[in-house]
Amino acid sequence: MPINVIRDGQGRRRFQFEFSHRIDGNRFRKRRLLPVGWTRAQADAYDRKESAALYAVATGVAKPRRTVDEAVSRYARERLPQLKHGQNVERELETMRDWWTGRAIEDLPTIAAEYAEDQDGALAPATIKNRLSYLRAACRWGWKRHQLCEHDPGARVVMPTVRNAREVFIDRRQMLALARACGHSGARSMIRLAWYSGMRLGEIEAQRPDLAAGVAVLADTKNGSPRRVPLHPKAAGCVRLLEREGIPTRYTFGYWFRKARELAGMPDLHAHDLRHSAASELIRVGVDLYTVGAVLGHKSQASTKRYAHLAVEQLAAAVGKMGRRRPESSPPVPTLERPQHGPSTEVEARAGVEPTYTDLQSGA
Repeated sequence: MPINVIRDGQGRRRFQFEFSHRIDGNRFRKRRLLPVGWTRAQADAYDRKESAALYAVATGVAKPRRTVDEAVSRYARERLPQLKHGQNVERELETMRDWWTGRAIEDLPTIAAEYAEDQDGALAPATIKNRLSYLRAACRWGWKRHQLCEHDPGARVVMPTVRNAREVFIDRRQMLALARACGHSGARSMIRLAWYSGMRLGEIEAQRPDLAAGVAVLADTKNGSPRRVPLHPKAAGCVRLLEREGIPTRYTFGYWFRKARELAGMPDLHAHDLRHSAASELIRVGVDLYTVGAVLGHKSQASTKRYAHLAVEQLAAAVGKMGRRRPESSPPVPTLERPQHGPSTEVEARAGVEPTYTDLQSGA
């Protein structure tokens, strides 16, 4: 029987697909251990689909299908060493091996749907989405760079919906209360610097200040690009203190930050919320979203759009302009009516030619 029931190395009951047939004098074999948690119905459905595909390849009806294993292997060897967190990506892909090993790269949408369904409730939606994004990137690498399949394997992949955006912002008064409640001078300076600059904690630790130019220089950032962060005058003072006393360790900052937020009455505040609060403050004082994104170092506008709903005053001002009379100084709207008397250009006057409708549109 193509579907067998076995016990894996951890003693769990699992289904195993096995294909072993002699076709036209040639032996074709394939074996795959199916994911944990699959039902008999899922295993039988996989058996029917995979057996039909293998028969089609064995009889020459279809071309041999390249596997996800090959795409992942090439991606890990060629692309991941270039990424900042390539080793983490490789580990995440390995945790999904039971779902993709031995399967055709064209089956990526089905693999993603099965993984999302199997892991629903066991993993956070964001974790599932991140892992599927890594697998999709690996398959697309094989498609683009090595032509492992004819069409984009990730085009029909449906990602789980993630709703984990935080809407926690503090104003300057709350930030100062938090800083005053912090009993460590270095941690206090980091709080103020994060609020005034929008830098992440890791960026504050890695920044090299150029106080003469009024910027903090970041040689490397989350998106892999260097950045120069403009420093508010009060943030510059925090930078000087951190240069003099040294930047506290992440553990030290976390300890004093948790104590400060309790004393300030903000128990749900996260350190990263200081970055979001910087964006909120910029929007409050009338800075446009494009500039906010540039200050925060966003690589795409999609990251900045999360703050669009905060720009209430700018949106209200834009809507308030509707229906107003145009200023008198504005140039009159050109008419497209044909002139009733004579030519309208010097050339036409000499030639005795009446201007055409096209001439009027072009302003001739």
